[in-house]
Amino acid sequence: MIIVHGCAVVPEAKLEEALRLSREHVARSRAEPGCLEHGVYLDPDVAGRLLFVEKWASEAALKQHFAVPESIAFVEAISAIASESPSLSMFSASEL
Repeated sequence: MIIVHGCAVVPEAKLEEALRLSREHVARSRAEPGCLEHGVYLDPDVAGRLLFVEKWASEAALKQHFAVPESIAFVEAISAIASESPSLSMFSASEL
């Protein structure tokens, strides 16, 4: 299983737009083959900080997700309104 943790910080004036884009992206991603979990959450301690948590069945499924045109467009759109460069970390994991 692959776990992805992403983060984007957006200005308060762009938060509603970022949430709309993020929720659309999450809904699309959840329907993709190999997506086990995908969500976006607001950090209660940092204004405008969106946290993304994803679980994918395999590295191949995640690579396919990254290649979807809508995923590419989402990254471009969220990066354009973010106040700092978004971050993304990926981990290989197994359930205990």
